[in-house]
Amino acid sequence: MQEDSPLYDSIPRESKKEHKICLQTLRKMSSSEKFNKVMELNELTRSLFKQGLKKRFPNKSEQELHVLFLKRLEKCHNSNY
Repeated sequence: MQEDSPLYDSIPRESKKEHKICLQTLRKMSSSEKFNKVMELNELTRSLFKQGLKKRFPNKSEQELHVLFLKRLEKCHNSNY
């Protein structure tokens, strides 16, 4: 998010400091480190998504949850690619 964005102005000052630290950290990382971080965050996102499905549908089996996960994931996929 750019600092000159109106949305940026609505972020609390503490969060802006954290955002700057995060950007500084990312700039120091090599390409492979950034890629590894992306993969790590992707896995975390999938895990949280699966946990949310388990919570929402506690009576479904693991296989049913996996099918549901794949169907929901397919809805998220951008068909332009």
